[in-house]
Amino acid sequence: MESRLFAYVSYPDAAAALDWLEKAGFQPVRRQDGPDGKVVHAEVRMGDAVVMVSSDDAAYERPPLVGRSTGSGLYLLLDDVDAFYRTALAAGGVSVIEPEDTEWGSRRARVLDPQGREWSVGTYEPGLSS
Repeated sequence: MESRLFAYVSYPDAAAALDWLEKAGFQPVRRQDGPDGKVVHAEVRMGDAVVMVSSDDAAYERPPLVGRSTGSGLYLLLDDVDAFYRTALAAGGVSVIEPEDTEWGSRRARVLDPQGREWSVGTYEPGLSS
């Protein structure tokens, strides 16, 4: 079987995270809420990118932004970095790196979603040999 990687992230308020993701351009695929109303499992998609989302099951501590990174995040390959950046900010995201051209020939930007998760977007496609 061919290997494929999908992101799985949890949030203190997964319903709010799903709302932000939809406003930022992701399309909902499925959602299952538990009896307590918390999101047990959800999936959103933008093109071929799929992100699975759930509610936190513990009081996790997430690293704060230090400089231009929290130390981990998600990277989304896009043709139009600037459009995603504007849409993400309009939906309540926080700017970390404004859209810029890189020295390695791509375009990139970075935002924090309203709950502090780092989202990087760019035109660089990882894993391709140069």
